[in-house]
Amino acid sequence: MSTTTLHSTERSLSALDAIFTRRSVRAYTKQKLDKPTVRALLDAAVQAPTAMHEEPWEFVVIQEAAALKRYSDRAKAIWTAQAADRLPSDDRFEALLADPTFSIFYDASTLIVICGKGDGPFVAADCWLAAENLMLAACAMGLGTCCIGLGVPAMNTPESKAELGLAHDVHAVAAIIVGVPSGAAAPVPRKDPHIVYWG
Repeated sequence: MSTTTLHSTERSLSALDAIFTRRSVRAYTKQKLDKPTVRALLDAAVQAPTAMHEEPWEFVVIQEAAALKRYSDRAKAIWTAQAADRLPSDDRFEALLADPTFSIFYDASTLIVICGKGDGPFVAADCWLAAENLMLAACAMGLGTCCIGLGVPAMNTPESKAELGLAHDVHAVAAIIVGVPSGAAAPVPRKDPHIVYWG
């Protein structure tokens, strides 16, 4: 049985259910997502609104453990090298980055990188809309996700772009880990909407 079938039969969430139950998950089982499940997530992503119907997105899917480690290590090296430019520093986070066993991808089985083509004014916005669709679809399927901003610079190095087959005008916008959560993520309180004008 595929992961898609497994999770879709366990529960059926409305759009609002998915919005209000989605969490950033940072602990996963070792279960690898099958291709139909990943494809279902990508199909959901490309249903996002897109300016002028440009659909400026491309997708990178990484599931090989050695590749995930390589990109995690590359991201940690970039972040550490730029530490002097960041204020204030976070000692706890710096210690994590120095730990060779720590993966910025939290040992999730799958990394999906949403990339934008070109430098149009709405490319990044379109890619983030696709990212939200993907994360809500994953939640509805019983899967966990987390945006890993730290991973984006590592995906945009010339070395990584060559390895991943990304054209020179394509750049990583959102790096999202996906997998089967190893437990329930705790809810995080949100502030009420701050409305500055309602005319």
